Order: sequence, then structure tokens, then C-alpha cells
Amino acid sequence: MKFKAILFAAAVSASTLAFAQETSQKKVGPPVGNALVGDAYGAGVASNTESKAISVEKLGKKLKKENKKLENVAIKGKVTDVCEKKGCWLTIQTEDNSQFFVKMKDYAFFVPTALKGKNVVLEGNAERKVISVDEQKHYAEDAKKPQSEIDAITQPKEEIRFLASGIKVVN
Repeated sequence: MKFKAILFAAAVSASTLAFAQETSQKKVGPPVGNALVGDAYGAGVASNTESKAISVEKLGKKLKKENKKLENVAIKGKVTDVCEKKGCWLTIQTEDNSQFFVKMKDYAFFVPTALKGKNVVLEGNAERKVISVDEQKHYAEDAKKPQSEIDAITQPKEEIRFLASGIKVVN
């Protein structure tokens, strides 16, 4: 009986060490990839949805007009930034050279940093939100902005937020 207990303890110890070593070797960061035309992330984007995608400017006008959340909308735009830590968010350039923020639905997928500068079609939900100072600073830190830029964030701001279920790289 004592031998079985010692054997069991040794097996548990060995498996614990094996799993601990495996997880410590995993690199936390955005997925690798070159973000080539046609690459898709998350649920992807159907080709018929891609042809119906609206511009960021039209999205802004629709959100102001309807003053609520838009569901199942497709947007076409250029990626200006990607989260350097995990690839868990990105920003899209607007016509007035500002940006809007995109998060991945249910934190279910991530994108490579190679997506920067690429044109994409996003499918998901959009809304206008007021973003707190703390949240703005958090994302500025994720983007590795200079401390002076982070310290300059002192006011909440209203912006478009997009929750993407799928992203596809396009021309």
C-alpha cells in the first residue's frame, strides 16, 4: 500500500513538472503570419459580405443618425495599429485621419502584427462609446506609446468601437 502511494506521488510530481515546463516555454504574443490578401481571422468574412462592406465614414454617419449599436455590419478600412502583446485589438484609419478601435468578439481570436498597413474587411457590431481615461491609458500602454503620450490622456473621449467576429485581408 505504501509503495502505491509513493508511486502515485512520483507520477503526479513528474506530470506536474512536465506541464509546468511546457507552459513556461510558450511565448505569449500575437500569432505569427504575414497577413496576406485572402487570410482570414476569427469567423472569417463571406465574399458576399465583403462586397457589401461600407466605409468608415459611412459607419460614422449611420451611428450618428441612428444613435445606437449597429449589428452585423461589414466595414472596409486600413489597419493602423495592432496590439503588440497578443494581437487582441487593432485600430482602423478613418477618412479624417483619426482612428477607431476594434476588439475581437469574446476574445476568441487574435491577429498578427503584420496586419498593420493592410486593408481589411471587418464583420461584427459597432457602437459609439465614451472611453474612460484609464481604459485609454491601458491601450496606449499596450501599443507601447511613449510615457509622455500616455500622461497626456486626461479626458474621457467618445469614439466608435467595433467588436469583430471576423476579419479578412483584402486589396
